[in-house]
Amino acid sequence: MLPGIVGSLQANEALKMIAGYGRPLLGRLLTFDAQSTRFAEVNVRRDPQCPTCGESSELRSRDDAEGRRSSAA
Repeated sequence: MLPGIVGSLQANEALKMIAGYGRPLLGRLLTFDAQSTRFAEVNVRRDPQCPTCGESSELRSRDDAEGRRSSAA
């Protein structure tokens, strides 16, 4: 049951990014405690050394990622 819950949440996040609708979990981590059926949200800072989201990355915002996706299509 747990993989289905987590998979549904991941699919929902992907749909929000593709559709540009809702508030995706950018800069936030969602945790799920299956024993107590509780969710918690934690703010996460960017790692300046991260090759994907760090200071040297070309991606600065969701719009940058969307522009890259649409130019590849």
